[in-house]
Amino acid sequence: MLWIKALHIIFVTSWFAGLFYLPRLFVNHAMISDAATSERFKLMERKLYRFMTPLGVLALLFGTWLWLGYGYAGSWLEIKLALVGVLVAYHLYCGHLVKVFAEDRNRLGHVFYRWFNEVPVLVLFVVVFLVVLKP
Repeated sequence: MLWIKALHIIFVTSWFAGLFYLPRLFVNHAMISDAATSERFKLMERKLYRFMTPLGVLALLFGTWLWLGYGYAGSWLEIKLALVGVLVAYHLYCGHLVKVFAEDRNRLGHVFYRWFNEVPVLVLFVVVFLVVLKP
């Protein structure tokens, strides 16, 4: 099980790298106005989303494997699973935003994306404390 746990941590960390960076691209993309730079951001956003999606899927698969292997662990796990659901929804919404930017339909400003960028940070804090402290 330790190999599964190690792989879960590796894929969660990698997925989070994308969850941290993609919204930061949105911040910068929302601030520019020239077409060439916009096209560059569109390419970066699309490639990053395609790269981070399998990482998220693998994090979920290895997490499920751990859950099945260890069984029910208490109410902290229920909260963690709810927060994982929030992260999945956040990830999917990021995919929606990639399409919005690709179609030049973004109407949200960089300030929104700066706040949006903080969601995975807050979730990470709570999840790590839940997993370590198991309250």
